[in-house]
Amino acid sequence: MSEFWLYFNIGLQHVLDIDGYDHVLFLIALTVPYAFKDWKRVLILVSLFTLGHTLALLLSVFEVVMIKASLVEFLIPITILITALFHLFTAGKSGKKESITFVAFVTLFFGIIHGLGFSNYFKSILPGENVDKLVPLLEFALGIEAAQIIVVLIVLLLSYIVQTFFRFSKRDWTLVMSAFVVGVVLPMIIESDIWKG
Repeated sequence: MSEFWLYFNIGLQHVLDIDGYDHVLFLIALTVPYAFKDWKRVLILVSLFTLGHTLALLLSVFEVVMIKASLVEFLIPITILITALFHLFTAGKSGKKESITFVAFVTLFFGIIHGLGFSNYFKSILPGENVDKLVPLLEFALGIEAAQIIVVLIVLLLSYIVQTFFRFSKRDWTLVMSAFVVGVVLPMIIESDIWKG
């Protein structure tokens, strides 16, 4: 396997790993109020996440930023919760165009937090000290972006099926899925190691 496919595949697996479902949860919370016609907006949000994730990895790999793993593991579900609650309380309301900046900020922030959370593992798989670290990082980022687009397409397809064939309103779909995400993410926050001091 070429080095490109190695790091690209690690990026794919990082998002699509069933045990690391926090990433998929965030993408569900992020995408649920949108439809296929909003693809440009969704693509911008997904790319903002990748940008934040890559920036955090870059800063961490070159040891510019170091943060406690327990704090990062706590902040990841917090950002998912914020996104899900935001869409829960704004479901069906007009003004979604104005809300893009808030969602964009949270998405970028989540990308940074998640990147910091993955940094220790990523540093351990990088080649030796004197080798270029930027190229593997960018290959990994492309894998992340591709995997996120896969997840987003699945969520948008499910959204289309539920709203078209099962006659769910867009508002009801957003409420149900946002509430589902909140229900899954709250135990992650409650069981976080951060409470153990």
